Amino acid sequence: MLKKIFKSVDGLFKRSDKASGGSQQLPSKKKYTLEQEHISKNALETIKKLHKEGYEAYLVGGCIRDLLLSLRPKDFDVATNATPEQVKKIFRNSRVIGRRFKLVHVFWGKETIEVATFRGPHSKDDIATDAAQHSSGRILRDNVYGTIEQDATRRDFTINAFYYDIVKKQVLDHVNGLEDINSKVIRLIGNPQKRYQEDPVRMLRAIRFMVKLDFSIASETEQPLNQLSYLLGDIPAARLFDEVLKLFLSGNAVKIFTLLCQYNLFSYLFPLTAKALDKSPQAEKFIRQALINTDDRLNSGKTVNPAFLYASLLWPVLLEHLEKPISENLPNLLDLHDLANELIAEQSKYTTIPKRFGIPIREIWEAQIRLTRRQGKKADALLVHPRFRAGYDFLLLRESVGEDTAGLGKWWTCYQQADDQQRRTMIRQVNGDKKPSRRKRYHYKSKAKNKAEGKID
Repeated sequence: MLKKIFKSVDGLFKRSDKASGGSQQLPSKKKYTLEQEHISKNALETIKKLHKEGYEAYLVGGCIRDLLLSLRPKDFDVATNATPEQVKKIFRNSRVIGRRFKLVHVFWGKETIEVATFRGPHSKDDIATDAAQHSSGRILRDNVYGTIEQDATRRDFTINAFYYDIVKKQVLDHVNGLEDINSKVIRLIGNPQKRYQEDPVRMLRAIRFMVKLDFSIASETEQPLNQLSYLLGDIPAARLFDEVLKLFLSGNAVKIFTLLCQYNLFSYLFPLTAKALDKSPQAEKFIRQALINTDDRLNSGKTVNPAFLYASLLWPVLLEHLEKPISENLPNLLDLHDLANELIAEQSKYTTIPKRFGIPIREIWEAQIRLTRRQGKKADALLVHPRFRAGYDFLLLRESVGEDTAGLGKWWTCYQQADDQQRRTMIRQVNGDKKPSRRKRYHYKSKAKNKAEGKID
């Protein structure tokens, strides 16, 4: 699917295979020394408190990976042999969360440190009590605890399975993650097909890490992606919504979009859009430009509202339902309102769209009609509308890919920069230099007044 639109991107990410025979240079110890001054003080304090109570505790996962690569971690996680209930007793400012995978959130002001208990392998005795698995292989519940070595083999990728001992100041690596860091390779721990079946979201994480870190993907980790992409259909829509934001609001949306399409993953996130892409090269052009703009904004330090992202990804679907370009067939606002609600509801079956984003999506689309109505005081009223800027930016996006709007974008650009007198002139020109005709006023008298005047019996 989508192969006719998206060519192979092997050139973007050079494939590597551990068994290919190439020599792998091991990193020097000095290169992988972590300076504690770059580690969250709250994470260190969490670990120290656990140590004080007699438990093992380490920094774990992506924060260590990022520090090894001289990147700034977004958050810091802790792994321990204390159970969630034991952690909760130590920290009054904490909360146990999750059923499928119990964790403890320890709150330090605005920062939250996530504390997880070492996971262990499942046994027959654990089934239906602390562990549960779907017939497809997906893990439904995973609260079987074990040792640090067992925990390492339960994690997803080798580069996310590091532990840091803050006392000895050592990085503990049980799965050769340092070797893959040095070789810049994304590699699943264990059997790739089984690990994807346990949690299909790992397929999306593999794509995200490839692009974020500019790493290649091991051939055995890559091979099952197309074959198992359908498993995303079993993931709760709310969880996929969070993953979509991580993917497309990372500053690398264009590369991620290309890879998602290549591995047939995009069609399980946005099936309506994927069908539109198959039918129209213009749809692909529009989405790519929207993602280019998204990356540019994020990489220049600006923000992007998820509503604008979703409005862009679903726009080709809306046009397909309208059958003609919006410039040729302006729908009634009420009709567009109903159609927008239907599309948002349908997409929410795959990736949940919270109401706080659904309403702005619809308003951005409706603005494409409202922006054509500039007579009288309508233009001034639109300027102060809370969704004007998003609607205007969306209009410019449409024009940038060749949608014919009869110069509407240029008109609104000039209108925003004009003074009051210039704006009045622009409005008259829109009206064809005709002065507005005065309406005849009809004065209706009440029945009582007419009866008093003898005009009715």
